[in-house]
Order: sequence, then C-alpha cells, then structure tokens
Amino acid sequence: MMNRTMMKLVVGTEAMFFLSLIIGFVYMAYNAGFEPHQVEQLNIEKTGIFSVMLVASSFTLMLAENKYKHGKINSLKIWLGITILLGAIFLVGQGNEYANLIHKNITLSGSIFGTSFYALTGFHGLHVFIGLVILSIMLLLVFLGDFNRPNSSAISTVAIYWHFVDIVWVIVFGVVYVLPFFNHFKR
Repeated sequence: MMNRTMMKLVVGTEAMFFLSLIIGFVYMAYNAGFEPHQVEQLNIEKTGIFSVMLVASSFTLMLAENKYKHGKINSLKIWLGITILLGAIFLVGQGNEYANLIHKNITLSGSIFGTSFYALTGFHGLHVFIGLVILSIMLLLVFLGDFNRPNSSAISTVAIYWHFVDIVWVIVFGVVYVLPFFNHFKR
C-alpha cells in the first residue's frame, strides 16, 4: 500500500489539477459569462445538505482512524461504514442534481456553463467515487481480519486523500454554488 509521503505527492498533483479546473470555471464565468437562467437552476439548498454529509464523512473517517489506533476494530468497521454511506449519499445527490439539470436542457455540450460545471463537478465526483472504492476495499479487508493490529498506516494514508477530496468540494461548492448568488457570473 502507498505510504503517506507518496499520498501527499499524489494529493499535490491533484491539487494542481483542481486548481486549473477552478480557474477555468471562474475564467469562463467572468469572460464568457454564464446564462443567468442556467446558473439559477442549481439547487444550492439540496447540494448544501449533500455537501454537509460529505464534509461530515471526513469527521467519521477521523473517528475510524482513532478507533483503529486504539485497537477498537468493531468501532472501526462502524465508522468506516458510515464514512462510505455519507460519501455515497453525496454522489447520489450529485447524480440527482445532474438529472435535474439535464432535464432542464443544461448539458455538457449545451453551453459554456454546462461544460464548465460538469467538468469541475464531474471530476470531483470521480474522485469521490475512487475514494469510496478504496474505502470499501479497506472495509472489506477489516472484515477479513487484515487490520487486527493497529500498526498499519493504510487508514491514515487513505484519509489524506479523502480529506483532500472533501476540502476540494468545499472550494468547488463556494465557487460554483455560492458565488453566483452575488451576481458575479451573470451577464
């Protein structure tokens, strides 16, 4: 399994990737302008609820890591399971947001807003999905007894990635959902 230093390098490269996507989104918003009726279709309330669940998953993962360090394997299973559930709920919420937007004819190729929105949030969703796969494999290994001694750095290594994905979403949520309400992105 990857060590913490390697994961920090991975996260560093991913940070540059997301920074470029965020800058691209903001650049397109200010220079090309987004159609106000498209931006207004975003559901900030529902996405806010799903965002809280994703952020909460960082805390449940910290609890899982703490329980593991103290040899409480049953508690580790519970907190890892809750982390996975919260991340999955976030992805379902994002999928519902996409379905709603597509129903309103806001598509990937239909407008500058659609392209920018789906690129930024879609790549983030992919990262959440990858994290959920890794966490699910880890939970399976816990059930199979591979984590009986609290000396592995696997959970803390994966936690670096998961916390990064959550922090990125907080920034994306602010840029995509909150800033438009200040009329910065409207023509």
